[in-house]
Amino acid sequence: MKLKLYTAIFTGMIGLLVSCKSASKLYEKGRYDEAVELAAKKLQKDPDDAKLLSTLRNAYQYALEDHEARIRSYQESSNELKYEWIYNEYVSLQRLYDAIYRVPDVYRIVLPEDHSNDLVQYREKAGDVRFERGLAFMQHSDKQSYRNAYREFQAVLNFKPGDRDAIIKMDEVFEYAVTNVVIVPMQRDGGFVYSSYGVGQPNLDDQLISSLQQNSGSEFIRFYSAWDARSRRIRMDQELSMQFVSMDLGRVFDDRSTRKVTKEVVVKETVYRPDSVVREYAKVHANIITTTRTLRSNAMLQVTVRDENGRRIWTDNYSSNHSWSTQFSHFTGDERALSQEDKNLINRRKDFPPSENDMMKCMIDEISNNAVYGLRSYFRRNS
Repeated sequence: MKLKLYTAIFTGMIGLLVSCKSASKLYEKGRYDEAVELAAKKLQKDPDDAKLLSTLRNAYQYALEDHEARIRSYQESSNELKYEWIYNEYVSLQRLYDAIYRVPDVYRIVLPEDHSNDLVQYREKAGDVRFERGLAFMQHSDKQSYRNAYREFQAVLNFKPGDRDAIIKMDEVFEYAVTNVVIVPMQRDGGFVYSSYGVGQPNLDDQLISSLQQNSGSEFIRFYSAWDARSRRIRMDQELSMQFVSMDLGRVFDDRSTRKVTKEVVVKETVYRPDSVVREYAKVHANIITTTRTLRSNAMLQVTVRDENGRRIWTDNYSSNHSWSTQFSHFTGDERALSQEDKNLINRRKDFPPSENDMMKCMIDEISNNAVYGLRSYFRRNS
């Protein structure tokens, strides 16, 4: 029992020593904010730890001086975003205040500064600056400026959550900031179209529209089918067209190999008496012909994006290759030359090749996934 008690006390002392050293090391490395928060947390358990209290007091003083020095520097800056920087410094100082405040005995000794009023003041100023920047961007009346304005009004909400004026402006500029992309149906003009394949299954147009509508890659990009755009009278900013520039379904390639087998078998057996049998042997031969049949399919889809005037602004190709193979064997010659393993090979059940629909679906799925990834990347880069 005493041994357990001594072990518990020793473990507690080691833990306390490690905690103190950890805060001290952070302090020695100049990581004053972290040192304050860690020391305050440990002092909640033992507010009488003199060394830890000393570390906290010194770390807080240096942290306060560092943050105030940066605040004075930012106040002299001509950058219009300086109020955000000042606000962030006060956020850090208030976090230190809150950490110490949670330990009443330590709070009464250190007496940290409460920066609640500073937070309110600079939160307002930072939000106001962002709002004015948004209004300034709106004056340019082009799509990129409207997008910049939207982001500025969005930033206002970081400082003024639920601000009605900012929300109204976001709604106002969004319709001008968004790019409506209409996906036109695939045409047969000199190419191939995925329509007759996979009856009852979504075609490539539908797959792309569904995937891109769920995640366009940018908040400012919307995708519509041609029918949807017409019925809802959507303004078309860009047109996305697709065409299979090549397609080869189920081309068969056979590769044959021949293996000769020989076995010595009994061709005649003469019985003179029960214990006297004379057997005559002869060699028999057979050829085992194994065919490796491979079906190879490939397709290439070309995706083109045009502006509202029909000018091509981007194009890319996406391809897929699908391969299926099987082996089957037959023999010529004397069946007696075959081993049991050879017979099993010859009698093995033949595999049936996939249908054109199945091969096409595999390729369409791969092409669709790659095209969606490529389109998202393109629109993300250009929005």
